[in-house]
Order: sequence, then C-alpha cells, then structure tokens
Amino acid sequence: MMKRKAEKQQAAGPVSAIAARRARQQQAQNVTVVKTGTEVEPVAEPPSKRPRRSLEGEKQVESKDAEPTGRQTRSSKKQNESPATETIAERPRRATRSKPIEEEVHEDSEEDAADEPEDMDEDEIASVAGDADGYESPAETPAELQNFPLSKARLNKNNIVYADEDTLCIRIKEKMNLALLGQYDLWVKKGCHGEAEVEIKSCNSGLSRLRDVSPLYQKIWNGQNTAADKLTLKGASKDSRRSFSVLYTSADDHLNRHLRPLHLDKKWSASMKALSQRQGRLRVLVCGPKASGKSTFSRYLLNHVLSPAPESENGFTNTDGVAFLDLDPGQPEFAPMGQVYLAHLRAPFFGPPFTHPSLHDSEGGQILRAHHIGATSPKEDSDHYALATMDLLDQYRSLLTQYPQCPLIVNYPGWIFGQGLEVATWLVKTLGLSDVVYMSEKGPTEVVEPLSFAANEARVPMTILPSQPTDFVSRSSAQLRSMQIQSYFHSSHSTSTINPLWSEMPLSRTRPIAVDYAGPKQGILGIMVMGSQISPDMLHEVLEGSIVGVVAVESPSAICGGSSTTNGTVADAEDGNSSVIDDEMDMDSAAPQSDAITSFSIDDNIIRTPEALPYLFTGSGSCTPLNPNASNCLGLALIRSVNTATRKIELSTPIPSSHLGDAIEKGHQLVLVRGQLDNPNWAVSEDYYAARAAERRYQERIARARKSGGSSGNEDQHARTLSLLRDRIRSASQVPWMNVVEDNSRQQREAAARREKSLWKLRKKAYPGSESETDW
Repeated sequence: MMKRKAEKQQAAGPVSAIAARRARQQQAQNVTVVKTGTEVEPVAEPPSKRPRRSLEGEKQVESKDAEPTGRQTRSSKKQNESPATETIAERPRRATRSKPIEEEVHEDSEEDAADEPEDMDEDEIASVAGDADGYESPAETPAELQNFPLSKARLNKNNIVYADEDTLCIRIKEKMNLALLGQYDLWVKKGCHGEAEVEIKSCNSGLSRLRDVSPLYQKIWNGQNTAADKLTLKGASKDSRRSFSVLYTSADDHLNRHLRPLHLDKKWSASMKALSQRQGRLRVLVCGPKASGKSTFSRYLLNHVLSPAPESENGFTNTDGVAFLDLDPGQPEFAPMGQVYLAHLRAPFFGPPFTHPSLHDSEGGQILRAHHIGATSPKEDSDHYALATMDLLDQYRSLLTQYPQCPLIVNYPGWIFGQGLEVATWLVKTLGLSDVVYMSEKGPTEVVEPLSFAANEARVPMTILPSQPTDFVSRSSAQLRSMQIQSYFHSSHSTSTINPLWSEMPLSRTRPIAVDYAGPKQGILGIMVMGSQISPDMLHEVLEGSIVGVVAVESPSAICGGSSTTNGTVADAEDGNSSVIDDEMDMDSAAPQSDAITSFSIDDNIIRTPEALPYLFTGSGSCTPLNPNASNCLGLALIRSVNTATRKIELSTPIPSSHLGDAIEKGHQLVLVRGQLDNPNWAVSEDYYAARAAERRYQERIARARKSGGSSGNEDQHARTLSLLRDRIRSASQVPWMNVVEDNSRQQREAAARREKSLWKLRKKAYPGSESETDW
C-alpha cells in the first residue's frame, strides 16, 4: 500500500516547551504548503485497498486532536466532549494534522467551491430524503487530492491539425497518449505508419442532460474548459464548449474529482492475451467475489477479442463476433437489472453500463434471448436461475450452427457462497468450457477448492487473478443500478440514427401506453407476481408504480410445464445427471400442445380480481415462474396507473413497438411479471429535480445577460417568471413517498448524519479476510 509523506512523518506529541515550539513551527510550515502548493507528488497507481477504520483507531485520532499538549484532566475532557458531538458529521482527519491546519484547509475548500462553474451549483439542489433508502454509502474520499499524470502528450501548434467549436484533430506519436473526458466521436484518419492523425468530435446524445432529472448524473462529465481546451478554442466565442475536454493531469479537472488512469495488472494483460489466442475455441467463465473486477475484466476481454492486433493474433480476424452470456442480474452490462441474457456482439463497447442499457436496434450487437429473474440476486430462486441458464446455453449452441467460430464469455455474479457455489461448480462441469478465471488471490479456500476440483474433473484450466478494487468510489451498487435503469427508461432508438438518444423529460410528462387488461381487445395474457402469493384484492395496489418484466409466452408449456423440471435441477447436475435434465427439457419443448393443455393453462390459472385484472398464479405457496424454454423477456415497463373505469393499464417502456409487434405476429402472448426489483424512487423525484433545473437555468440566463451589459428585459416579467418556476418546484415537492429538505445547510446535514450514526448497522464481509464489506 502506498502512503503519503504526511503519514510517514508522524511524531509523538510534544512533552516540553521546546518541543511544543518546534511543533508550532512545523504546523505553520504545513499550513503554508497546503495554501500555496499546487502539485502533489504523483503516484504511479492508486492504492489497491481501502484503509480499514476501526472504532479504536477513530478514538485515537480524536484523542490526538483533542490533546495537543499532553495530559488532560477530567474537567477538560468534559469540556471537549460536548463540541465533539456537534461536529460528528465531519470526516475524521489524519492524526498528524492539528486543528489550525484543518481550519485553513476548510476555508480554502469553501473559497474553491465559490469559484466552481455551473456544474458545481447543480449539487446544491435540496436533498430528497427518500433517495438514500436502500442505498449503500459510497466510500469516503480522502481529504487531499493527489495530482495524477493522465496524458504523456502535450498539445501545441505543431500537433494540432485543425480545431473549431466542435472538432479537434491532432497528431499523436507512437507510445504517447492523450486523456479525454466526456462524450465524443473518434475517427482515426491515419496511423498505419508514423504519427497517427485522430479527429475528435463533439456529440450530443442527450445522456448528459439526465443530470436535470437526477443528481446521480452530476459531476460525471467534463466541466469548465481546461488550459488545453482554451488553446484549441482560440478565435471561438467565449461561451464555446465541447462535449469533451483534454486533461493533462487530474489537477486540470475543475470539479476536483479523483481521476485515475486504469492500470491493468500484468497478470490481467497476460491472461487476456492467452485467452485471445484461443480464438473461436474460447469458452471462458469469469467468476469471483463481489467488487473484484469481474465486469471490468469481462468488458476488456470482450473488446480485446473483438479488435485483435494482427501481429499478436497471427493474422486471425474475428468475423463471427462474440457471444456474451451475462448471468449477473444485479449489474448486467447490456440490459436492465433483473435479467440474464445471451448477446451476440459484433463491435467493441466503451463506457459504463448506463451508456448502453439495452441493445435495441443496435448495429454493434443484439440480445438473442433474455429471461426475467425478477430480482437483483439469483439466490431468490436458484432453480429458476439454473433453468434460465440452461436455456441460454441451448441458444448459444444454436448460434454456433450459424457462427461456428463465435467465442463465449460468461460473466458470473458475485454469488459464490452456498447455492451460488453449487451453481458455479455445475456450470464448470457442464458448459464445456476452455477456461475458468477466478478474480481473487485471497480465496476464500472453501470456494476456490470446490471450483478447482470441478475444473480438474472437467479438465478445464483454472486461472486465479488478483482483484483490482478502487479506493475512490463515487457511486454505490444500488446507485449504479438506479442510474442504469433510469437511463434505460429515458433512452429511445430512431431509424435515422445509429446510436441511441436520451430525453431529459420526466416520465410523468411523456405519453404512456394504454393496454387493455380485460374485454375483447385484451392486450395481455395475465399478470404474475413472483415470490409469495398475494391476495387478489391487493394486486391493484401492488402494480401501481412498480417495474414489471414484459415476457412473451411462446407456448402454453411456459405455464403448466414450468414446475416439472424445477425441483432438483442443480442437485441432479451435481450428481452427473445433466444429460437426463437435457432430455427432460427437450421432451417438454417437443411435446405436442393440445387444446386441453391450453385451456388448463389459461383458464384454470387466471383469477379475476375485483378490478377484473387477470391474476396469473401457478404453484402452491409461492408462484412458479414461467418456464424459460417457452418464454422470452422483451424488456421492462413502469406501470404508471391502473384505470379501473376503462380497464386499461398505463405504462411506460422503451421496448420498440416493432419488437412487440413481432412477438404478437408470431402468436406469442404477453405476461407482465412483477418481481422484487428496486423501487423506482428516481421516477418519483424526477419532476422535482427538473423544476429546480429549470429555475437554475433561467437565473443563469438572466445573470449572463446582466453581466454582458445588455438588457435583461422587464424586471416585473422576471419576477413573475421566477414566481411561476418556484410554484412548480413547490408543487413537485408535495408528492407522496418523498420528503424534501429545503434547508440543506451544514447544520442540517450534520444533524442528519448524527441521526444516521445513531442507528444500528450490520455489515458483513464478502468473505473471510476480505477488505470488502458487501453482504454475502
């Protein structure tokens, strides 16, 4: 672990007058360095592990801050205890810093905050108390910002080919790099020999405008123009701003974020090279604990296989694409949460998952088949999860008939204990893999040994790689899920554009889709609620404001045949009877469908509620999910309301109408499946954040007009407009399930922090000996 110099220079407290004088002189020097220094000693890589804090360690830090001159009496202790409770919300400082230094640093940070651009003002939106429900707290960032070098190249008039308000074309030499932050289109115009000529162009997909409806999308794009941007924007208007910025170091970021270059471990690079050389024979399973880098490794391996270097790959060119089997319903890569799917990809993908939440009408790839798990963890119904996995594997075998050289990458979730370990070992034994990659060198032993035994039994090599956790986490897992699903519902696909577009309009202001749930024009077969059985009288309340999966039922066996192969799936596979299961599944899919079965599936399993809603329930005690062999998930939908008068369900969904039409033309019937996904709290607060953003933009426009010296218009008209905007904010804040804290001052935040710390919290480690504190 790399440490800063301040940590290495810890000294004992002064015990004499001379020592106290020297300590004060040292403090004065430190204050000067903090106030005037602009650079921090660069470090090659960020620390690999977050320092663990214990209660004893925090008490020691507090005691050192409270006792700078030696012993302390009981009376002085009592005097110091009362202010300590008032400032409990402040982050714990390092033991080597004293109070005068903390005050100076705090003053500097406030001065810097006052000079931030409009992006910084976005975070001043009043907080919504309900947003943090169920969210994990992101890791605390260090008080000091380290200056990391990001670019080796420097822009000048010799390597800038041309530049305007939207485009930048540069020449870059071999083994040099240039860091870009934001959204852009990249075109390599030259580069086979000598210097490469690259054109970077601004793009406006609308994704960055989602910050107007959610604070989670703030501070993730480029801020003010950097020094390199100003150099390339000479001659342009002062307000010119591209959708990307050029950064030389992390200190160039005006938003003071912890920007770090991603350094792949040498073992990671060697493993990717070895796996890529298998070409079309590659069948790899990537597994490991939570937060160990599984998704990052899978994404890099995917892009590496799709774009191989000819000299390193012996001239092999991938023309069959890559099959990506995503078995992580909590944080999927190309689909919203709660789904497992098989995707066929033909082009590399860049950016986090919320930049490609779906593959609808995408030229880079398509989802061949998906199944709705209805939860962010497969442990809710491991048998249904195993059946869905088996069906996706059958789909991959069908894909090989058309693309025989198509590799397979399987991304397994961090569910590696208990039944999760059983499912993982079953996959190793039955998938016919070429490699198994485990993303942790720390074990645990009770997981690594069964996996190694299964791999040896299947004669599959198993590679253990070190995990690469980060110390700078700005979004928790639940917040990333919320960002991805919000991006999913705000995205749209047009036939005139290749890439998806995003709209910042709140969902409540968009036109919903009205579907008849009863009558001669009934558009859905039924409504299923996964998990425990509920009373039909409660179905209306359970549906409104919930996220449901839109599942196409391909045959009646999806309902009546789902329970025949559910029990004992994983156990039978562990006993080596996977062939029996495959035969059983084939018999179910090949069985002739009679009118009696159809009548039993539809009529005998649907109960009409008092509102005439078609409640589909099969099983006893808990509802048996649809059979994956005869069903396919088309996407998700948000039920906005159930109109009992007109017997219509109003919902919002980004599923293209062409996909729904194709399913209906094939004779499939639609079922809405209500699972146990996260509540859409983001949808409740969108109107409020949009109203605050509208007021902020109006005030900024008036301020710019006054600053430029021009006429800002009638003051009475401005007052009336502001009054209307504030009435809109007030109206948007008075909605159920949301508590707006208008006074977001420091005292209010500290009081909220004290209330949060007074609650009991239970945290579990991902596995014994791990630094991660996620549940297992």
